[in-house]
Amino acid sequence: MIRFACALVLAAAPAWSQAQSAAGPEALEWLRRISQATETLSYSGTFVYQQGARTETSRITRMSGPAGGIEKLEVLDGAPREIVRTKDETRCYLADSRTIKVDRRSDPRAFPALLPEQVGGLAEHYAITLGGVRRIAGYTCQAIVLTPRDDLRYGYTLWADMRSAMLLKAETFNAAGEVVEQFTFAQLDIGNVSRRQLRPPRAARDWRVEQAGVVPADLAQSGWSFGPALPGFRKIVEVRRMLRDAQPVGQVVYSDGLAAVSVFIEPIAGRMEKAQVGLASMGAVNVYTLEVADHLVTVVGEAPAVSVQRIGNTVQFQPPQ
Repeated sequence: MIRFACALVLAAAPAWSQAQSAAGPEALEWLRRISQATETLSYSGTFVYQQGARTETSRITRMSGPAGGIEKLEVLDGAPREIVRTKDETRCYLADSRTIKVDRRSDPRAFPALLPEQVGGLAEHYAITLGGVRRIAGYTCQAIVLTPRDDLRYGYTLWADMRSAMLLKAETFNAAGEVVEQFTFAQLDIGNVSRRQLRPPRAARDWRVEQAGVVPADLAQSGWSFGPALPGFRKIVEVRRMLRDAQPVGQVVYSDGLAAVSVFIEPIAGRMEKAQVGLASMGAVNVYTLEVADHLVTVVGEAPAVSVQRIGNTVQFQPPQ
């Protein structure tokens, strides 16, 4: 799964003491086990991503280690793409353009490592309960359901192996209970991963390398301000990066521990194509674009439309003194 410019991230959540009274200890223990399993186990397998009528198959291989491990994702449908992630860096190998895109890793989480290390705070904004038991890819799995307490986030159903707690399936559902996105392992082997399986494409030795040029930023110094974050969301990243047309783009990321929303701010002058303002949706992803002070503000994330719109409408610009 490739997020918007490989840049959407998830983050840890607030305190355990608030969560203890909001969710049963057994359900929270399952979430902790899932988070630990996807970070500490070595595994390889094939999973299917489904969003509406669109499906995409990927092969993932991960070797755990004291330095945080290394992970390789190969997209098996469409244009050949491979992503290699370490603790500090993400490299996207694009065979069609013979390009390697290098980005700093800021704790991006994607299936199956969806959960933050500290899961207790999730119960403040999600009702967390145990579901049924079912068999997935040959493993007997326990379901854990996270139902949102408001309309600002989606709900999730997670299925984890009863023995290892490895996450084998994740569904995202909207307020109507409709599944808008899902990931499912079709085949999974836990353990026995070799370094050879994690090598990047051999032909990539001669490919062009493009650095994302990500640097920490304080957008307030440039005159940008953001209204109060949505309840349960907090700012976790604020950077400048190069996305398109060699123009610097500001990025702020908010997260509640599961859902993540990015705000991108880029100058309109010099853009090669005319931007389409308004709201657009694809499955669980909503994108809200508007013009503010000769800049294009794009809010994108796996959150309901009301969330991305509320965040976008608070962005203001005041020329610094």
